[in-house]
Amino acid sequence: MLASLTSFAILGIDAFPVQVEVDVVEVKDENKASWNIVGLGDMAVREARERVKAALKNSGLALSQRRVVVNLAPADMKKEGSQLDLPMALASLMATGRVENRREGLAAAGELGLDGRLQPLTGALPLAIGARAAGLSQFLLPEQNAREAAHVEGIEIIPVATLREAADYLNGDMEIMPLQPPPIDSELLDAADDLADVKGQEGAKRALEITAAGGHNLLFIGPPGSGKTMLARRLPGILPPMDFEERIEVSKIHSIAGLLNGRNGLVAHRPFRSPHHTSSSPSLVGGGSTPRPGEVSLAHHGVLFLDELPEFNRNTLEVMRQPIEDGKVLISRATISCEFPARVVLVAAMNPCPCGYLTHPGKPCSCHPGAVQRYLMKISGPLMDRIDLHVEVPAVRLEELRARRAPEGSTEVRERVLAARQRQRERFRDSKGVYCNAHMSARDLNEICHLTPTAQRVLEVAMNSLNLSARAYDRLRRVARTIADMDGAAEIEPSHVSEAVQYRTLDRGNWMGTGN
Repeated sequence: MLASLTSFAILGIDAFPVQVEVDVVEVKDENKASWNIVGLGDMAVREARERVKAALKNSGLALSQRRVVVNLAPADMKKEGSQLDLPMALASLMATGRVENRREGLAAAGELGLDGRLQPLTGALPLAIGARAAGLSQFLLPEQNAREAAHVEGIEIIPVATLREAADYLNGDMEIMPLQPPPIDSELLDAADDLADVKGQEGAKRALEITAAGGHNLLFIGPPGSGKTMLARRLPGILPPMDFEERIEVSKIHSIAGLLNGRNGLVAHRPFRSPHHTSSSPSLVGGGSTPRPGEVSLAHHGVLFLDELPEFNRNTLEVMRQPIEDGKVLISRATISCEFPARVVLVAAMNPCPCGYLTHPGKPCSCHPGAVQRYLMKISGPLMDRIDLHVEVPAVRLEELRARRAPEGSTEVRERVLAARQRQRERFRDSKGVYCNAHMSARDLNEICHLTPTAQRVLEVAMNSLNLSARAYDRLRRVARTIADMDGAAEIEPSHVSEAVQYRTLDRGNWMGTGN
Protein backbone atom coordinates (compact mmCIF):
# COMPACT_ATOMS: atom_id res chain seq x y z
CA MET A 1 0.00 0.00 0.00
CA LEU A 2 1.24 3.49 -0.84
CA ALA A 3 1.01 6.64 1.31
CA SER A 4 2.67 10.05 1.31
CA LEU A 5 3.19 13.00 3.64
CA THR A 6 4.67 16.42 3.02
CA SER A 7 7.80 17.59 4.76
CA PHE A 8 10.58 20.09 4.03
CA ALA A 9 14.36 20.26 3.71
CA ILE A 10 16.79 23.17 3.93
CA LEU A 11 18.66 24.69 1.00
CA GLY A 12 20.74 27.70 2.04
CA ILE A 13 18.49 29.56 4.47
CA ASP A 14 15.23 28.58 2.79
CA ALA A 15 13.16 25.40 2.77
CA PHE A 16 11.84 23.41 -0.17
CA PRO A 17 9.02 20.82 -0.04
CA VAL A 18 9.82 17.12 0.10
CA GLN A 19 7.12 14.57 -0.60
CA VAL A 20 7.80 11.54 1.59
CA GLU A 21 6.32 8.57 -0.29
CA VAL A 22 6.25 5.16 1.38
CA ASP A 23 5.33 1.83 -0.19
CA VAL A 24 4.83 -1.08 2.22
CA VAL A 25 4.48 -4.68 1.05
CA GLU A 26 3.83 -7.56 3.42
CA VAL A 27 6.19 -10.54 3.03
CA LYS A 28 5.79 -14.05 4.41
CA ASP A 29 9.47 -14.60 5.06
CA GLU A 30 10.92 -12.36 7.79
CA ASN A 31 14.31 -12.59 6.09
CA LYS A 32 12.91 -10.77 3.08
CA ALA A 33 11.77 -7.81 5.16
CA SER A 34 13.75 -4.65 4.36
CA TRP A 35 13.86 -0.89 4.55
CA ASN A 36 15.19 1.16 1.64
CA ILE A 37 15.39 4.95 1.36
CA VAL A 38 15.89 6.53 -2.06
CA GLY A 39 15.83 10.16 -3.21
CA LEU A 40 19.37 11.54 -2.80
CA GLY A 41 19.53 11.71 0.98
CA ASP A 42 22.72 12.32 2.94
CA MET A 43 24.10 10.00 5.62
CA ALA A 44 21.73 11.39 8.28
CA VAL A 45 18.77 10.61 6.00
CA ARG A 46 20.03 7.11 5.17
CA GLU A 47 20.58 6.36 8.86
CA ALA A 48 16.95 7.33 9.52
CA ARG A 49 16.03 3.75 8.62
CA GLU A 50 17.42 2.46 11.93
CA ARG A 51 16.04 5.34 13.99
CA VAL A 52 12.55 5.01 12.52
CA LYS A 53 12.44 1.21 12.91
CA ALA A 54 13.50 1.42 16.54
CA ALA A 55 11.12 4.31 17.30
CA LEU A 56 8.18 2.43 15.78
CA LYS A 57 9.00 -0.72 17.77
CA ASN A 58 9.49 1.10 21.07
CA SER A 59 6.26 3.06 20.54
CA GLY A 60 4.28 -0.17 20.11
CA LEU A 61 3.86 0.44 16.38
CA ALA A 62 6.40 -1.99 14.89
CA LEU A 63 6.14 -2.95 11.23
CA SER A 64 7.08 -6.63 11.18
CA GLN A 65 7.45 -8.73 8.02
CA ARG A 66 7.24 -5.72 5.73
CA ARG A 67 9.30 -4.58 2.77
CA VAL A 68 9.36 -0.80 2.98
CA VAL A 69 10.53 1.59 0.25
CA VAL A 70 10.76 5.31 1.07
CA ASN A 71 11.10 7.80 -1.78
CA LEU A 72 11.97 11.44 -1.11
CA ALA A 73 10.72 13.54 -4.01
CA PRO A 74 12.05 15.44 -5.88
CA ALA A 75 14.68 12.75 -6.32
CA ASP A 76 17.23 15.06 -7.94
CA MET A 77 17.48 17.45 -4.97
CA LYS A 78 19.88 16.54 -2.17
CA LYS A 79 18.27 16.27 1.26
CA GLU A 80 20.18 16.75 4.47
CA GLY A 81 19.37 16.40 8.14
CA SER A 82 17.27 14.26 10.43
CA GLN A 83 14.01 16.23 10.18
CA LEU A 84 12.55 13.64 7.77
CA ASP A 85 12.41 10.92 10.47
CA LEU A 86 8.91 11.82 11.67
CA PRO A 87 7.23 12.04 8.25
CA MET A 88 8.86 8.72 7.24
CA ALA A 89 7.46 7.01 10.33
CA LEU A 90 3.98 8.54 9.96
CA ALA A 91 3.80 7.77 6.22
CA SER A 92 4.84 4.17 6.96
CA LEU A 93 1.99 3.83 9.44
CA MET A 94 -0.40 5.41 6.93
CA ALA A 95 0.70 2.91 4.27
CA THR A 96 -0.16 -0.01 6.57
CA GLY A 97 -3.54 1.49 7.49
CA ARG A 98 -2.62 1.86 11.17
CA VAL A 99 -2.88 5.64 10.86
CA GLU A 100 -5.41 7.54 8.80
CA ASN A 101 -4.51 11.16 8.17
CA ARG A 102 -7.67 13.05 9.09
CA ARG A 103 -5.96 16.45 8.99
CA GLU A 104 -6.11 18.66 5.93
CA GLY A 105 -3.05 20.57 4.73
CA LEU A 106 -0.64 19.04 7.23
CA ALA A 107 3.15 18.72 7.07
CA ALA A 108 5.56 17.22 9.58
CA ALA A 109 9.23 17.39 10.50
CA GLY A 110 11.23 16.05 13.41
CA GLU A 111 14.07 13.81 14.49
CA LEU A 112 13.14 10.61 16.30
CA GLY A 113 14.96 9.11 19.24
CA LEU A 114 15.10 5.34 19.53
CA ASP A 115 12.43 5.47 22.23
CA GLY A 116 10.01 7.35 19.97
CA ARG A 117 10.50 10.76 21.56
CA LEU A 118 11.08 13.72 19.29
CA GLN A 119 14.43 15.45 19.48
CA PRO A 120 15.00 19.15 18.73
CA LEU A 121 16.07 19.94 15.19
CA THR A 122 17.80 22.84 13.46
CA GLY A 123 16.07 25.10 10.96
CA ALA A 124 12.53 24.87 12.35
CA LEU A 125 11.81 28.52 11.56
CA PRO A 126 12.66 28.38 7.82
CA LEU A 127 10.87 25.02 7.64
CA ALA A 128 7.69 26.65 8.97
CA ILE A 129 8.08 29.59 6.58
CA GLY A 130 8.45 27.11 3.71
CA ALA A 131 5.31 25.26 4.82
CA ARG A 132 3.34 28.50 4.87
CA ALA A 133 4.64 29.42 1.40
CA ALA A 134 3.47 26.02 0.14
CA GLY A 135 -0.07 26.83 1.27
CA LEU A 136 -0.23 24.31 4.12
CA SER A 137 -2.29 25.04 7.20
CA GLN A 138 -0.70 22.84 9.92
CA PHE A 139 2.84 21.82 10.75
CA LEU A 140 3.81 19.10 13.24
CA LEU A 141 7.09 19.95 15.00
CA PRO A 142 8.97 18.82 18.12
CA GLU A 143 7.75 20.79 21.11
CA GLN A 144 11.31 22.09 21.70
CA ASN A 145 11.19 23.94 18.36
CA ALA A 146 7.58 25.04 18.36
CA ARG A 147 8.19 28.42 20.03
CA GLU A 148 10.36 29.75 17.22
CA ALA A 149 8.08 28.44 14.48
CA ALA A 150 4.95 29.82 16.18
CA HIS A 151 5.98 33.35 15.14
CA VAL A 152 5.22 32.46 11.49
CA GLU A 153 1.77 33.84 10.76
CA GLY A 154 -0.69 31.97 8.56
CA ILE A 155 0.12 28.42 9.68
CA GLU A 156 -0.75 26.48 12.85
CA ILE A 157 2.23 24.98 14.69
CA ILE A 158 1.31 21.72 16.43
CA PRO A 159 3.86 20.77 19.12
CA VAL A 160 4.31 17.04 19.70
CA ALA A 161 6.57 15.21 22.13
CA THR A 162 6.47 11.62 20.83
CA LEU A 163 5.76 9.59 17.71
CA ARG A 164 2.71 8.11 19.43
CA GLU A 165 1.27 11.61 20.02
CA ALA A 166 1.80 12.51 16.37
CA ALA A 167 0.11 9.30 15.20
CA ASP A 168 -2.85 9.83 17.53
CA TYR A 169 -3.21 13.41 16.31
CA LEU A 170 -3.34 12.33 12.66
CA ASN A 171 -5.89 9.66 13.55
CA GLY A 172 -8.06 12.22 15.30
CA ASP A 173 -7.74 10.36 18.63
CA MET A 174 -6.00 13.33 20.27
CA GLU A 175 -6.45 17.06 20.00
CA ILE A 176 -3.42 19.31 20.38
CA MET A 177 -3.94 23.04 20.47
CA PRO A 178 -1.76 25.08 18.09
CA LEU A 179 0.95 26.95 19.94
CA GLN A 180 0.45 30.69 20.15
CA PRO A 181 3.52 32.86 19.53
CA PRO A 182 5.14 33.93 22.79
CA PRO A 183 5.38 37.68 23.42
CA ILE A 184 8.63 39.25 22.31
CA ASP A 185 10.33 41.12 25.09
CA SER A 186 11.45 44.61 24.25
CA GLU A 187 15.17 44.75 23.64
CA LEU A 188 16.90 45.93 26.77
CA LEU A 189 20.39 47.36 27.00
CA ASP A 190 22.80 45.06 28.77
CA ALA A 191 24.07 47.02 31.75
CA ALA A 192 27.41 45.22 31.49
CA ASP A 193 28.08 46.83 28.09
CA ASP A 194 27.42 50.51 28.74
CA LEU A 195 29.46 53.27 27.14
CA ALA A 196 29.64 54.94 30.56
CA ASP A 197 32.24 52.32 31.49
CA VAL A 198 34.67 53.63 28.86
CA LYS A 199 36.87 56.36 30.31
CA GLY A 200 38.18 59.00 27.93
CA GLN A 201 38.27 58.23 24.20
CA GLU A 202 35.75 60.92 23.32
CA GLY A 203 36.86 60.94 19.68
CA ALA A 204 36.41 57.17 19.38
CA LYS A 205 33.00 57.39 21.04
CA ARG A 206 31.96 60.05 18.56
CA ALA A 207 33.02 57.76 15.69
CA LEU A 208 31.10 54.89 17.28
CA GLU A 209 27.98 57.06 17.42
CA ILE A 210 28.34 57.99 13.74
CA THR A 211 28.79 54.30 12.92
CA ALA A 212 25.56 53.43 14.73
CA ALA A 213 23.64 56.37 13.24
CA GLY A 214 24.51 55.51 9.64
CA GLY A 215 25.33 51.79 9.72
CA HIS A 216 28.91 52.45 8.59
CA ASN A 217 31.99 50.22 8.81
CA LEU A 218 34.64 51.23 11.34
CA LEU A 219 38.31 50.53 12.03
CA PHE A 220 39.98 51.30 15.37
CA ILE A 221 43.76 51.74 15.40
CA GLY A 222 45.61 52.03 18.68
CA PRO A 223 48.04 50.44 21.15
CA PRO A 224 47.09 47.47 23.33
CA GLY A 225 44.84 48.38 26.26
CA SER A 226 43.48 51.57 24.74
CA GLY A 227 39.91 50.25 24.75
CA LYS A 228 39.34 49.19 21.12
CA THR A 229 37.58 45.93 21.97
CA MET A 230 35.69 47.53 24.86
CA LEU A 231 34.31 50.18 22.51
CA ALA A 232 33.36 47.66 19.82
CA ARG A 233 31.41 45.50 22.26
CA ARG A 234 29.27 48.50 23.19
CA LEU A 235 28.12 49.20 19.65
CA PRO A 236 25.06 46.85 19.76
CA GLY A 237 23.84 48.76 22.82
CA ILE A 238 23.46 52.01 20.85
CA LEU A 239 22.05 50.50 17.65
CA PRO A 240 18.28 50.74 17.06
CA PRO A 241 16.29 47.65 18.13
CA MET A 242 15.37 45.21 15.39
CA ASP A 243 11.87 45.31 13.98
CA PHE A 244 9.86 42.09 13.53
CA GLU A 245 10.99 41.43 9.96
CA GLU A 246 14.63 41.85 10.94
CA ARG A 247 14.14 39.44 13.84
CA ILE A 248 12.69 36.85 11.48
CA GLU A 249 15.59 37.24 9.00
CA VAL A 250 18.22 36.93 11.73
CA SER A 251 16.41 34.09 13.49
CA LYS A 252 16.19 32.05 10.27
CA ILE A 253 19.97 32.06 9.99
CA HIS A 254 20.50 31.28 13.67
CA SER A 255 17.88 28.54 13.50
CA ILE A 256 19.79 26.77 10.72
CA ALA A 257 22.99 27.11 12.76
CA GLY A 258 21.27 25.64 15.83
CA LEU A 259 21.79 28.81 17.88
CA LEU A 260 18.19 29.61 18.84
CA ASN A 261 17.57 28.96 22.51
CA GLY A 262 15.81 32.06 23.84
CA ARG A 263 12.47 32.01 25.58
CA ASN A 264 11.05 34.29 22.86
CA GLY A 265 11.79 31.76 20.14
CA LEU A 266 13.45 34.53 18.11
CA VAL A 267 16.73 36.41 18.37
CA ALA A 268 15.98 39.35 20.64
CA HIS A 269 19.16 41.41 20.30
CA ARG A 270 21.22 42.50 17.34
CA PRO A 271 23.93 39.85 16.84
CA PHE A 272 27.53 40.50 17.82
CA ARG A 273 29.94 38.02 16.28
CA SER A 274 33.67 38.08 17.01
CA PRO A 275 35.50 35.29 15.12
CA HIS A 276 39.11 34.51 16.02
CA HIS A 277 41.83 35.62 13.62
CA THR A 278 42.66 31.97 12.86
CA SER A 279 39.21 31.52 11.26
CA SER A 280 39.15 30.09 7.75
CA SER A 281 37.42 31.62 4.75
CA PRO A 282 34.44 29.20 4.84
CA SER A 283 33.89 29.86 8.55
CA LEU A 284 33.74 33.61 7.86
CA VAL A 285 31.65 33.81 4.69
CA GLY A 286 30.07 30.35 4.64
CA GLY A 287 30.68 27.29 2.56
CA GLY A 288 31.03 23.54 2.66
CA SER A 289 29.95 20.86 0.21
CA THR A 290 26.42 21.87 1.08
CA PRO A 291 26.72 25.61 1.80
CA ARG A 292 26.12 26.79 5.35
CA PRO A 293 26.11 30.39 6.61
CA GLY A 294 29.35 31.79 8.03
CA GLU A 295 30.09 34.42 10.64
CA VAL A 296 29.27 37.32 8.32
CA SER A 297 25.75 35.93 7.84
CA LEU A 298 25.32 35.07 11.53
CA ALA A 299 26.03 38.77 12.16
CA HIS A 300 23.29 39.85 9.69
CA HIS A 301 21.60 43.06 10.91
CA GLY A 302 24.20 43.21 13.67
CA VAL A 303 27.91 43.68 14.26
CA LEU A 304 30.82 41.65 12.92
CA PHE A 305 33.92 42.42 14.98
CA LEU A 306 37.34 41.46 13.59
CA ASP A 307 39.90 41.97 16.32
CA GLU A 308 43.63 41.99 15.44
CA LEU A 309 42.71 42.57 11.79
CA PRO A 310 46.23 42.19 10.28
CA GLU A 311 46.58 38.79 11.97
CA PHE A 312 43.82 37.34 9.77
CA ASN A 313 45.03 35.49 6.71
CA ARG A 314 45.15 37.96 3.82
CA ASN A 315 43.20 35.65 1.49
CA THR A 316 40.57 35.23 4.20
CA LEU A 317 40.17 38.99 4.46
CA GLU A 318 39.90 39.37 0.70
CA VAL A 319 36.84 37.12 0.53
CA MET A 320 35.13 39.61 2.87
CA ARG A 321 35.19 42.34 0.23
CA GLN A 322 32.13 41.23 -1.71
CA PRO A 323 29.88 40.61 1.36
CA ILE A 324 30.84 44.01 2.82
CA GLU A 325 30.03 45.74 -0.45
CA ASP A 326 26.87 43.87 -1.49
CA GLY A 327 25.39 42.84 1.87
CA LYS A 328 25.09 39.22 0.75
CA VAL A 329 27.17 36.12 0.09
CA LEU A 330 26.70 34.05 -3.05
CA ILE A 331 28.17 30.55 -2.82
CA SER A 332 28.12 28.35 -5.90
CA ARG A 333 28.78 24.64 -6.11
CA ALA A 334 28.58 22.21 -9.03
CA THR A 335 24.94 21.33 -8.34
CA ILE A 336 23.57 24.19 -6.22
CA SER A 337 23.93 27.91 -5.64
CA CYS A 338 22.97 29.59 -2.36
CA GLU A 339 22.64 33.22 -1.32
CA PHE A 340 23.06 34.20 2.33
CA PRO A 341 22.23 37.69 3.63
CA ALA A 342 25.16 39.55 5.18
CA ARG A 343 24.09 43.13 5.90
CA VAL A 344 26.44 43.85 8.79
CA VAL A 345 28.19 46.70 10.50
CA LEU A 346 31.85 45.73 10.26
CA VAL A 347 34.02 46.86 13.18
CA ALA A 348 37.71 45.99 13.07
CA ALA A 349 40.57 46.71 15.46
CA MET A 350 44.32 46.66 14.97
CA ASN A 351 47.57 47.77 16.53
CA PRO A 352 49.59 50.44 14.68
CA CYS A 353 52.60 48.09 14.39
CA PRO A 354 53.60 44.49 15.24
CA CYS A 355 54.69 45.34 18.80
CA GLY A 356 51.68 47.64 19.24
CA TYR A 357 53.41 50.71 20.69
CA LEU A 358 54.16 52.89 17.65
CA THR A 359 51.69 55.55 18.82
CA HIS A 360 52.06 55.03 22.58
CA PRO A 361 53.32 58.17 24.35
CA GLY A 362 55.15 56.30 27.11
CA LYS A 363 56.40 53.03 25.55
CA PRO A 364 58.92 53.02 22.70
CA CYS A 365 58.22 51.02 19.55
CA SER A 366 60.70 48.21 18.90
CA CYS A 367 59.65 47.63 15.28
CA HIS A 368 61.79 48.33 12.23
CA PRO A 369 60.09 50.78 9.81
CA GLY A 370 59.98 48.03 7.19
CA ALA A 371 58.20 45.73 9.63
CA VAL A 372 55.59 48.42 10.31
CA GLN A 373 55.07 48.88 6.59
CA ARG A 374 54.65 45.14 6.00
CA TYR A 375 52.25 44.93 8.94
CA LEU A 376 50.00 47.64 7.54
CA MET A 377 50.21 46.20 4.03
CA LYS A 378 48.54 43.00 5.24
CA ILE A 379 45.29 44.92 4.77
CA SER A 380 44.72 45.58 1.09
CA GLY A 381 43.68 48.93 -0.32
CA PRO A 382 40.39 47.59 -1.75
CA LEU A 383 39.41 46.24 1.67
CA MET A 384 40.38 49.49 3.40
CA ASP A 385 38.30 51.41 0.85
CA ARG A 386 35.23 49.54 2.09
CA ILE A 387 35.74 50.73 5.68
CA ASP A 388 34.15 54.15 6.11
CA LEU A 389 35.84 55.38 9.28
CA HIS A 390 39.49 54.86 10.31
CA VAL A 391 39.87 56.11 13.87
CA GLU A 392 42.94 56.38 16.07
CA VAL A 393 42.39 55.24 19.66
CA PRO A 394 45.22 56.67 21.79
CA ALA A 395 46.43 55.25 25.07
CA VAL A 396 44.24 56.42 27.96
CA ARG A 397 45.91 58.83 30.38
CA LEU A 398 45.89 58.09 34.11
CA GLU A 399 43.93 61.25 34.94
CA GLU A 400 41.16 60.11 32.60
CA LEU A 401 40.98 56.73 34.30
CA ARG A 402 40.78 58.37 37.73
CA ALA A 403 38.22 61.01 36.73
CA ARG A 404 35.10 60.88 38.88
CA ARG A 405 32.83 62.57 36.36
CA ALA A 406 30.57 59.90 34.90
CA PRO A 407 30.93 59.66 31.10
CA GLU A 408 27.85 59.74 28.89
CA GLY A 409 26.07 56.40 28.87
CA SER A 410 24.65 54.28 26.06
CA THR A 411 21.06 55.38 26.75
CA GLU A 412 21.75 59.04 25.91
CA VAL A 413 23.80 58.16 22.84
CA ARG A 414 21.16 55.73 21.64
CA GLU A 415 18.48 58.43 21.73
CA ARG A 416 20.51 60.56 19.30
CA VAL A 417 21.15 57.53 17.10
CA LEU A 418 17.42 56.75 16.98
CA ALA A 419 16.65 60.35 15.98
CA ALA A 420 19.15 60.18 13.10
CA ARG A 421 17.84 56.77 12.00
CA GLN A 422 14.27 58.11 12.02
CA ARG A 423 15.29 60.77 9.48
CA GLN A 424 16.82 58.07 7.33
CA ARG A 425 13.75 55.83 7.55
CA GLU A 426 11.60 58.68 6.29
CA ARG A 427 14.09 59.36 3.51
CA PHE A 428 14.27 55.74 2.36
CA ARG A 429 10.66 54.68 2.97
CA ASP A 430 10.19 54.00 -0.75
CA SER A 431 13.61 52.34 -1.26
CA LYS A 432 13.44 48.58 -0.78
CA GLY A 433 16.35 47.12 1.18
CA VAL A 434 17.76 50.51 2.19
CA TYR A 435 17.54 51.14 5.93
CA CYS A 436 20.33 53.62 6.57
CA ASN A 437 22.88 55.82 4.82
CA ALA A 438 25.48 53.06 4.53
CA HIS A 439 23.11 51.12 2.23
CA MET A 440 22.66 53.93 -0.31
CA SER A 441 23.29 53.08 -3.96
CA ALA A 442 25.15 55.36 -6.36
CA ARG A 443 21.83 56.77 -7.57
CA ASP A 444 20.72 57.45 -3.99
CA LEU A 445 23.98 59.26 -3.32
CA ASN A 446 23.49 61.63 -6.23
CA GLU A 447 19.86 62.30 -5.35
CA ILE A 448 20.18 62.61 -1.57
CA CYS A 449 23.69 63.76 -0.67
CA HIS A 450 23.39 67.44 -1.58
CA LEU A 451 26.53 69.38 -0.69
CA THR A 452 26.70 73.13 -0.38
CA PRO A 453 29.18 74.73 -2.84
CA THR A 454 31.70 75.26 -0.05
CA ALA A 455 31.33 71.68 1.16
CA GLN A 456 31.88 70.47 -2.40
CA ARG A 457 35.15 72.41 -2.61
CA VAL A 458 36.31 70.95 0.73
CA LEU A 459 35.60 67.46 -0.59
CA GLU A 460 37.48 68.14 -3.83
CA VAL A 461 40.53 69.34 -1.91
CA ALA A 462 40.46 66.22 0.26
CA MET A 463 40.15 63.93 -2.75
CA ASN A 464 43.13 65.55 -4.50
CA SER A 465 45.39 65.87 -1.47
CA LEU A 466 44.76 62.33 -0.18
CA ASN A 467 44.52 60.77 -3.65
CA LEU A 468 41.34 58.92 -2.68
CA SER A 469 39.56 56.35 -4.83
CA ALA A 470 36.08 56.71 -6.28
CA ARG A 471 34.79 54.26 -3.68
CA ALA A 472 36.30 56.35 -0.86
CA TYR A 473 34.65 59.41 -2.41
CA ASP A 474 31.24 57.75 -2.14
CA ARG A 475 31.88 56.61 1.41
CA LEU A 476 32.95 60.09 2.46
CA ARG A 477 29.63 61.42 1.18
CA ARG A 478 27.71 58.72 3.06
CA VAL A 479 29.49 59.52 6.33
CA ALA A 480 29.03 63.27 5.79
CA ARG A 481 25.31 62.66 5.19
CA THR A 482 25.08 60.78 8.50
CA ILE A 483 26.84 63.58 10.38
CA ALA A 484 24.42 66.05 8.81
CA ASP A 485 21.49 63.86 9.93
CA MET A 486 22.84 63.89 13.46
CA ASP A 487 22.89 67.70 13.29
CA GLY A 488 19.40 67.80 11.74
CA ALA A 489 20.78 69.56 8.64
CA ALA A 490 19.03 69.28 5.27
CA GLU A 491 22.24 69.84 3.28
CA ILE A 492 25.79 68.67 3.87
CA GLU A 493 27.86 71.54 5.24
CA PRO A 494 31.67 72.02 5.12
CA SER A 495 31.97 70.98 8.79
CA HIS A 496 30.27 67.67 8.01
CA VAL A 497 32.67 66.94 5.16
CA SER A 498 35.69 67.99 7.23
CA GLU A 499 34.76 65.65 10.05
CA ALA A 500 34.19 62.79 7.62
CA VAL A 501 37.65 63.36 6.09
CA GLN A 502 39.21 63.18 9.57
CA TYR A 503 38.03 59.59 9.80
CA ARG A 504 40.23 58.44 6.90
CA THR A 505 43.41 57.99 8.96
CA LEU A 506 45.03 55.33 6.79
CA ASP A 507 44.45 57.34 3.61
CA ARG A 508 46.83 60.06 4.75
CA GLY A 509 50.07 60.12 2.82
CA ASN A 510 52.63 59.57 5.58
CA TRP A 511 50.61 58.27 8.48
CA MET A 512 52.95 57.86 11.43
CA GLY A 513 55.87 58.24 9.06
CA THR A 514 55.33 54.83 7.48
CA GLY A 515 54.78 56.10 3.98
CA ASN A 516 51.53 54.16 3.74
